[in-house]
Amino acid sequence: MFGIRYYKADPSTFVIKTSNGKILAKGKGLSFFYNAVKTSIAAIPINAQEAPFIFGLQTADFQEIRVQGQITFRIDEAEKIADMLNFAIGKDGVTHVSDDPMKLGDRVIQSAQAIVQERVLSMPLRLALADHTRLAAEIRQQMAADGSLQSMGITILKTTVSAISPTPETRQALEAEAREAILKEADDAIYARRKSSVEQERTIQEAELQTKHEIQQKEQEIEESRILNERNLLRGKAETERERIQSEIDNETQRKELVGLVVANGREEADAEAYAMASKMRAFTELPVENLKAMALANMQPEQLMAIAFEALAQNAGKIGELNITPDLFGQMMKKARAK
Repeated sequence: MFGIRYYKADPSTFVIKTSNGKILAKGKGLSFFYNAVKTSIAAIPINAQEAPFIFGLQTADFQEIRVQGQITFRIDEAEKIADMLNFAIGKDGVTHVSDDPMKLGDRVIQSAQAIVQERVLSMPLRLALADHTRLAAEIRQQMAADGSLQSMGITILKTTVSAISPTPETRQALEAEAREAILKEADDAIYARRKSSVEQERTIQEAELQTKHEIQQKEQEIEESRILNERNLLRGKAETERERIQSEIDNETQRKELVGLVVANGREEADAEAYAMASKMRAFTELPVENLKAMALANMQPEQLMAIAFEALAQNAGKIGELNITPDLFGQMMKKARAK
């Protein structure tokens, strides 16, 4: 009725209400009645928006690659972008009358494409394929400093590069090369493992040989020590035997000297006895027989004298007429013999 309508915006929309070139109201999430004939409404979304992209580019070594990612941005200064782009809504109060809001993401992507293309063109294929993180950081840094975006009040929140891929042919070539490199690494690993095994085996054998050598040295030292001990033992036994023989020789020498002394003493005693006997015999030869008999009879016992008397009687038996011998004479002699 009379063109009066009601408009209600959500909290993520910045609304600018104008009439006859004058701003009547502006702000987030406004709601009001307006005259559709005289009033113009600009609805600017200020929530975070995402702009995915896929770029087909060429590297420094003339290889085709595809860069895929996404840019997250937001309109922080709605009035600036409202001056540069048309965010007016139609009579239905919902649809924008211009396609500028739809092309806002394309503007952001175009700014990112220039940055990505400059970056990719300066790198060979292999470096470009491994440049995800650094490329995303560089896109965000350069876009944050982009004057055209700043003039529209756009702030870049996040940039991601999800994939950098070559053409199928290049991918196959890289896969073949990578496969060959992996196989070569596997061969190198097998060779290194075999080499390490051989070196370890050699180390073990050297250690075993060293151990055997040390054992042989120890055995040789033990054998030399045993031979030296036996030699010292034999030397000690020989020395002991030598000392024993020398002791026997000394004993025999002393015994010989003793025997010589005994013989010499016996000889001297015999000479002395012979001399004494000769002297006695000489004296006996010079004395009269009667004197000798008297000396002999002086030293005799009574029974000996009796025996000599009977012997003399026997020698002179022819001269004796009659001889009487009584038992008393023999009885006395027998008593003395028993007493002894």
